[in-house]
Amino acid sequence: MSVTINDLRAWKAAGKRFPMLTAYDYPTARILDDAGIPVLLVGDSLGQTVLGYETTLPVTMEEMLHHTKAVTRGAGSALIVGDMPFMSYQVSTEEAIRNAGRFLKEGGAHVVKIEGSLSTLAAALTERGIPVMAHLGLTPQSVHMMGGNRVQGRGEEAAASLIDAAHQMEKSGVCAIVLEGIPADLGRRITATVSVPTIGIGAGPDCDGQVLVITDLLGLSDQEPPKFVKRYADLRQEISRAAKAFASDVQTGVFPDQGHSYS
Repeated sequence: MSVTINDLRAWKAAGKRFPMLTAYDYPTARILDDAGIPVLLVGDSLGQTVLGYETTLPVTMEEMLHHTKAVTRGAGSALIVGDMPFMSYQVSTEEAIRNAGRFLKEGGAHVVKIEGSLSTLAAALTERGIPVMAHLGLTPQSVHMMGGNRVQGRGEEAAASLIDAAHQMEKSGVCAIVLEGIPADLGRRITATVSVPTIGIGAGPDCDGQVLVITDLLGLSDQEPPKFVKRYADLRQEISRAAKAFASDVQTGVFPDQGHSYS
């Protein structure tokens, strides 16, 4: 049975915490869906993790739709969230509606995610039947405005501003709020005062859900991970080992042997 936005609200009401992971391709989506991950985010983080950009800013709508289609083909029951890339929704409400609609119509996503306190836009999208996931706190598309990937919401004034933004996005009809890079106590305060689920990434243990970038979780990156990342595997080392073993077998004539050749 497919996961819906109503399930997210029900889980919050029941105190049931849930995981979300990023996915960028068909095989990963199949694996994560089979593993029971209920929410898959086709994140614009693919700019760095898959396409090799330095930030998320260069990612285009066409690139996002390409990967979203692959994920939706691979996932059978997970809720698919499409991350709206930089400048796909900031220019005008009309362009934002058009691009968000493409995520659902062409990409097969169920929800779109937007960064920042954009309650008017969120309301315009939800009024047109497009579910929206908000993203507050450290918003990577605003990396230059923030002066880098810095923790947000420190100090009472900054915390109050984020709490107010969460309430405004809640009123706009969003189905959930991602909280990134904020103090754990602020994550707890926001979670306790909004009716919609919160999903933390570097926002402490009290959010209703937690999300990680799949390449961080699997240890595929050669970069030092942020403090909030917990690596659950070291696939970079395992892939390197397998590639070196293959190269050795080819060079020494061990592969292919009779068992891996046609007669």
